[in-house]
Amino acid sequence: MKSVLTGSILVASFLSFVLSVGLWFLGGAWAGSPEDAKQYGLFVGLWVPSILALGTLLKK
Repeated sequence: MKSVLTGSILVASFLSFVLSVGLWFLGGAWAGSPEDAKQYGLFVGLWVPSILALGTLLKK
């Protein structure tokens, strides 16, 4: 059970990181302007430590 939880947390944090980088560099067409894309990228990038912290809390 803990290995499934660990794997899920790591996959979720990695996907969040990839989405953050994608929004930062490629989100200008979607967001409307490069400045907005960078803001979205930063917001999603903040999910990574939050997901990892949640995983640490759930493993205890």
